[in-house]
Order: sequence, then structure tokens, then C-alpha cells
Amino acid sequence: CDGNYTITRVFTAMDDCGNSTSASQLITIIDITAPEFTYLPANYTAECSDELLTEVATASDNCSGVVIEMYETEIPGSCSGEYTVSRTFIATDDCGNASIASQMITIVDNTAPVFVSVPSDYTAGCSSEIIDEEAIVSDNCSDVTIEVFDSEIPGSCSGEYTISRTFIATDDCGNSSIAIQTITVVDTRAPVFTDIPAD
Repeated sequence: CDGNYTITRVFTAMDDCGNSTSASQLITIIDITAPEFTYLPANYTAECSDELLTEVATASDNCSGVVIEMYETEIPGSCSGEYTVSRTFIATDDCGNASIASQMITIVDNTAPVFVSVPSDYTAGCSSEIIDEEAIVSDNCSDVTIEVFDSEIPGSCSGEYTISRTFIATDDCGNSSIAIQTITVVDTRAPVFTDIPAD
């Protein structure tokens, strides 16, 4: 390899009458020094929807050129939107000496789901059937679970009340958003006689 070679040094001793003797010295040059990293991408944390930056490490060697290889491993986290990316950089010189360094990228999911559509507030008669409409939600990284809770608030008379319908959208990492629909139930119809005594 470029860093390994041999020097043969020949010494010749000659006297005044031309008699000479030669001897040699063998110098073996070897490269046992691994490359040194001159730049290594820093560890960082990113949101699961962000594009990951791919920075290249650089290294130098005392005797030859350097080849840098990168290997990436993904380590699962506690939920589908969170994981760790381990990047390993291996710098190898022409003689096979190698140095290893790593970069850790922590992927987190801190973004709550977003309601795309929430059922509109409306007013219904007390004898009407209450309509159950679904909310539509999107999330940047994982599936979403929607829970619906109804709370009934009494009105000024037995036929009137308000339903407060709460939608709670939660992603796989526990981030949640809340939306509320208000359904106002009113009694605007007068009673109807079912039997009237004859005149």
C-alpha cells in the first residue's frame, strides 16, 4: 500500500588503493496509524415529519488517502413516530488502518393531530333524532384514535337542553387535540290535542 515500502541503504568503504567493501542497511517503512476524523456531524433531534440531514464526515491520514463509508441503523422507540438513527462512519486508509465514529439522530413526535373537519354546530327539535357525524383528523407521523364524549346541559324547560360533543384525537405517541361540537335541542312545537270532549 502507499504507506508501506522498503529503503535499501548501501554503504561502500574504499581505501586509498581502491580496495572497497560494501554493506547494506534495510529500512522498512510501515503505516500503522489510523486516519483521524477532522469533521464529524453532530448529534441532533428532529421531528418525525422533518427531512433528515445527511452530512458527510471527513478524515485525514498521515501517509495515504482515506475512504469513508457510512452505515445507518434504525432503533425503534416507544411509539411508531419515535426512533433513533445511528450513523456509523468508518474511515480507512490505503493500508487498511481504520477509525470509527458515530452520529446519533433522535426522532421525536411532539406534534398533535390536526382536525381536518369537525361536525358543525346545529339546532334540532326535541323530537328529532340526534345526528352522529364523524370528525376527520390527520397526523404527521402515525395513526390516530378518535374518542367522542357527550355532555348534556339542561335548558330552561324539560324539552330543551344542549349537547356538548367533545372529540379527542390522539396519535400513537400520545399527542392529542380536542374539538367540540354544540348541538342545541329546543322545543318549539305546541301540544296537539288527541281527544277533545264533544260539544
